[in-house]
Amino acid sequence: MRSLIALALAVPLFGCGLVDPNITNFDLALPNKTFTIDSANWGLMNADQLTSQTCTVSPDPCAAAAEQACAMGTCIAQCNATSLTCDLTLFVSLFTPVDLLVEKPELATIQDEPVIDVTIDAITYRVMENTLNVATPEMKVYAAPMTVTRAGDPLAREIGTVPAIPAGMTMGETDVVLSPTGKATLAEFMGDFKTPFNIIVGSNLLVQQGDPVPAGKLVVNVGVKAHAGV
Repeated sequence: MRSLIALALAVPLFGCGLVDPNITNFDLALPNKTFTIDSANWGLMNADQLTSQTCTVSPDPCAAAAEQACAMGTCIAQCNATSLTCDLTLFVSLFTPVDLLVEKPELATIQDEPVIDVTIDAITYRVMENTLNVATPEMKVYAAPMTVTRAGDPLAREIGTVPAIPAGMTMGETDVVLSPTGKATLAEFMGDFKTPFNIIVGSNLLVQQGDPVPAGKLVVNVGVKAHAGV
């Protein structure tokens, strides 16, 4: 009788968001992660004049001119050897943290487990808002330790690619184009569920002579559907 009572008390607990340590399959979907490309963050000033500026390859005056054309650290410029005008490259490097113990609090009930066995079911993106007047280049999606916040860091490991998005276009849920090891990489980070990590989206946007100066904003949600066992 006592064992029946104990079982009756235990069953509701696992129905209220706790993880049964004996279970082999439970939902581990992440809340959507939002990434915003906002042209205001580049601090563009007279970028059209920069890309129209004549230059020489050596010495190259474009790098110094870029310091006046955009906010510090958000761009570079170099002389195009064919057109002999300055090419402007704008950096896109966005990150958001993932802390599974906060986002999936039911995992606190299995903290004695060192890692969990994660399977990634899908990684998707959705373009929620797009007022950019230029197409985005393809954007790489990475997973990285919490100390890493830039796409170019060697510790950032590629998950997949978001293809180029035309100017002004919004999109419903679409699959990220996964790299060969993309699912395994993300599963590894999520399996170490006690250790927060970052998801990073990175790219470079090239602006050349005659191109419009980028303006507007793009908002993308990245979603991860996964399940796990212990």
